[in-house]
Amino acid sequence: MTSANPASSSATSAATAATAVAAPPAPAAGSRPGPALPRDAGARWRVLCIFSLGFLVSYVYRGVNLGFAPHLIREMGLSAADLGLLTSFYFLGFACAQIPAGLLLDRFGPRRTEAVLLLAAVAGALVFASAPGMAALAAGRLLIGIGVSVCLGAAIQALSIWFPPSRMPLLNGVVMAIGGLGAVVVGAPLAWLLSWTDWRTLSYGLAGLTLGMAALLWFAAPEAGGAGQQRLAEQLRGTWQVLRNERFLRVVPLALLNQGIFLSVQTLWVGAFLRDVAGQSPGQSARLVSVIGFAMMGGCVCAGWAARHLERAGLSLYAFAGLGMSGFIVVQCLIIAGVPLTPVLMWSAYGVFGSSGILAYAVLARGFPDALIGRATTALTLAVFLATFACQVGVGMVLDLWPVADGRYPARAHLVVWGGLVALQVAAAAWYALGRERGARAA
Repeated sequence: MTSANPASSSATSAATAATAVAAPPAPAAGSRPGPALPRDAGARWRVLCIFSLGFLVSYVYRGVNLGFAPHLIREMGLSAADLGLLTSFYFLGFACAQIPAGLLLDRFGPRRTEAVLLLAAVAGALVFASAPGMAALAAGRLLIGIGVSVCLGAAIQALSIWFPPSRMPLLNGVVMAIGGLGAVVVGAPLAWLLSWTDWRTLSYGLAGLTLGMAALLWFAAPEAGGAGQQRLAEQLRGTWQVLRNERFLRVVPLALLNQGIFLSVQTLWVGAFLRDVAGQSPGQSARLVSVIGFAMMGGCVCAGWAARHLERAGLSLYAFAGLGMSGFIVVQCLIIAGVPLTPVLMWSAYGVFGSSGILAYAVLARGFPDALIGRATTALTLAVFLATFACQVGVGMVLDLWPVADGRYPARAHLVVWGGLVALQVAAAAWYALGRERGARAA
């Protein structure tokens, strides 16, 4: 059933930033010093572990249809367009919930907001598991997307409250890596489980797992900060301030394409590509899906570590994030060209560079005061998941323009789709590069 790297609530304080890099950057407009960090080290690490597990649950939902796809096609008679639409309902629900989720995070805090919303995911998993047809499947996916919509933003906000800004790139990489285990689970492990049971039973199991996660958050996670006091009108004005921010408009196009394309392929279409273009068997494809997941995990951690050290050496976070997302474009071009590299190496590179878009969250966070961090994070996530929804549906529609033979699409169909997506990313990279000097100074 179907990221992110923000700074802390005080990330924009020049005094705090001076401890993170050798040459302290100038504070961003509108920033202000954040509150003192909580001193309870045990509670800090409990926050990291529990909120990371919540993101892991959301990531399993994100990609589980990759393993369910053959069973849904056989049982429900779905076409490629149907499957893309069904899978993308998760992303649609996730995206539509982002603006209200940002308001809830900034009003009630991450612990309560995530624990309550996860109950919607429980309901969605139950609806999906018992669905008699396409409409109920789609409704279940939509509910799941709404229910886990805050898992990423809650983790980001909680860490920003409990940890100093100098640790944020690495810690958010750790969160993404733990969540990325979900991408590993929906590869070979899910294929093994489906050889023992069916997709409906596994969906019921996910509902129980999600209920347990909600209870863990409610009863075991420390309260990560107090509730906000702004009225709704003030919160909506803050959301508008985020959406029209110059840095937001400069960074978002490349970030949403990087993450949207990576997620849409990783969570659904990579299996068909490996089958139809690379000639991989189902077992080989499942193993490569897990390889991508492991590579993404490593990329998240390494990117966070490298960002901090390279910034000390003089390479801005803005430039480093742009280089990583541009590297993803290069890897896709190599795949399209059929460069004779081993599949494990090629798809590992795809996972590593596909994770680079998470650094965009840190780039954005430095331009906003701490009171807007929840909304800035969820606004970018909204853009990413709308892009993922569009990619999953669009890829299926384009593939259906070619005839199907023995359940396969022509290799040319996939290559046309990938070529079009690369062209969009090249245009977005050029737009991102135009803001490099200002972005680097601001970061």
